[in-house]
Amino acid sequence: MNPLRLLLLAALAYVVWRLLRRQLRDRIQTELLQQQRNEQEQQEATEDVLVEDPVCGILIPKQQAVRLRQDGGTYYFCSESCCDAFTGGRKGQDE
Repeated sequence: MNPLRLLLLAALAYVVWRLLRRQLRDRIQTELLQQQRNEQEQQEATEDVLVEDPVCGILIPKQQAVRLRQDGGTYYFCSESCCDAFTGGRKGQDE
């Protein structure tokens, strides 16, 4: 085998090796990103806290509640009507 063929084979093997290495690296990065997204979604799901509506006593997820800041406190309600009943029709600072 002449030296030119050996050089071409070595260059081809190097290119194939680099392509395979890049593909493997991209696959690992994709899997890591997917794992991070799954962990973040799981953490967000477990962080949701139930709060009690002070008017009707229903427990609701804090993220879905109607919020009202009043007198230095934050109150959570299941609906606008419960919030209105709590404030007696006057509006507070909605969040």
